[in-house]
Amino acid sequence: MLARRLSLTIPLTTFLHAQSQHVCLLTTTEPNHPQLTSCTNRAPVDPGHLVRVCTILYQQQYSTESRLHSSLSSCNFNLTHEFFLQICNNFPLSWRPVYLFFQYTQKAQPCFAHSSITFNRMLDIIGKSRNIDLFWETLQEMGRRRLVNDKTFKIVLMTLAEVRELKKMVNFFHIMNDCGCEYSLERLNKVVKTLCQRKLVVEAKYLILKLSEWIKPNEITYGWLIKGYCDVGDLIEASKIWNLMTDEGFEPSIDVVDKMIETFFKINKDDEAMKVFQMMRVKRMDDLGLSTYRIVIDWMCKRGKISQAYTMLEEMFKRGIEADNLTLSSIIYGLLARGRLREAYKVFEEIEKPDISLYHGLIKGLLRLRRAREATQVFREMIKRGCEPTMHTYIMLLQGHLGKRGRKGPDPLVNFDTIFVGGLVKAGKSLDAAKYVERVMNRGVDVPRFDYNKFLHYYSNEEGVVMFEEVGKKLREVGLADLADIFQRYGEKMATRERRRNRAVEP
Repeated sequence: MLARRLSLTIPLTTFLHAQSQHVCLLTTTEPNHPQLTSCTNRAPVDPGHLVRVCTILYQQQYSTESRLHSSLSSCNFNLTHEFFLQICNNFPLSWRPVYLFFQYTQKAQPCFAHSSITFNRMLDIIGKSRNIDLFWETLQEMGRRRLVNDKTFKIVLMTLAEVRELKKMVNFFHIMNDCGCEYSLERLNKVVKTLCQRKLVVEAKYLILKLSEWIKPNEITYGWLIKGYCDVGDLIEASKIWNLMTDEGFEPSIDVVDKMIETFFKINKDDEAMKVFQMMRVKRMDDLGLSTYRIVIDWMCKRGKISQAYTMLEEMFKRGIEADNLTLSSIIYGLLARGRLREAYKVFEEIEKPDISLYHGLIKGLLRLRRAREATQVFREMIKRGCEPTMHTYIMLLQGHLGKRGRKGPDPLVNFDTIFVGGLVKAGKSLDAAKYVERVMNRGVDVPRFDYNKFLHYYSNEEGVVMFEEVGKKLREVGLADLADIFQRYGEKMATRERRRNRAVEP
């Protein structure tokens, strides 16, 4: 066994407290594996045995092997795959207890056969602990036992990419090929997708290039690379992959085209985005769909180019493409931003079934015109019509009423600084509260932007329900009825997880 001393990540008191709660069964499944049935037919786990075994593993993880095995054997627990998975769940970032228990199952109960699920869970913990030597040894053991599957590839490549073990990433494919997992383009694409979604696109590109002799990439592979480079903001590399892809005879899919156009807009390279769009209109007009038009129309509306946005809408209608609510929401916001309220309301009223995106477009546009009271009236109307607000709705309205940096009220009961500082202190953020007070006292220093997400998060509990109700009453007493309605509605429907799940729409 490879021994590497790491600091313990779970205090014993915290661990024992967690075990006193209900033992939740893991629902992870691995499809199409012959040993899955042994994990699927789970026997119930005895919470007492689980606590006792985990305590022994925690307390005696640096003891001799004979003493540890003797203590574990005295527990007389029923070893099942579910029991092993629960042990892993209690040490999510500590490889030593999990690996010691794995060794015990191999020596004390050799008839117990591990499956891909148990091996993958242990491998994931070892990887998160950054014990790469033991990680590499364990995955080779999995290969010898023919227990490697697609989930294993994702875990291994993700871990090795995060620690920049690029050569081992390539060697892993070769080793697994020798163990019976043949080179597969489908599996490579799944791995590349996972890496790019985690913004490890440089490592993904290295893997593709080094394996190109054995696995030839296709349009899906290149597509994920382009998306990955767009996510990290490297459009030069994304353009290189695009050119390489077209040189090899592949055409980028529409979602890849949309990603390129959207990223160009985000970094204010509007001309480049429109070049890609115009190229699609000339060469692949039939492939253009609603998603691409929506991105372009949204950008035009944000830039105040309403006439051009209407031209795009007419082109859509001529081609038989109907605008969805997200597209119409952009149109409504664009009209409001230009001060054309009547046209915006007319577009809104012509929609039979408005959804949350349309209400958000209307509220956002009204707030931009500093019509916070009118935006709050839209908020009340959407509730009456059965459209329940989301967290984004409340944050927009609070920013519209209170400003992005807070508000100094005439009444000390609703003094925004007092509410903010009191909330920070109550949440245990005394240092942040002190820094905020210092900046407020010294008016020459700009007060940092107030984070409404954190403010609502700190009070998203049962105490927050009472707090929002009391704040709503005090706001109403000083004539701030709009703010009072917003806070009280949030407390009634959004302050706790249970309330968010079961929020009933008022008639």
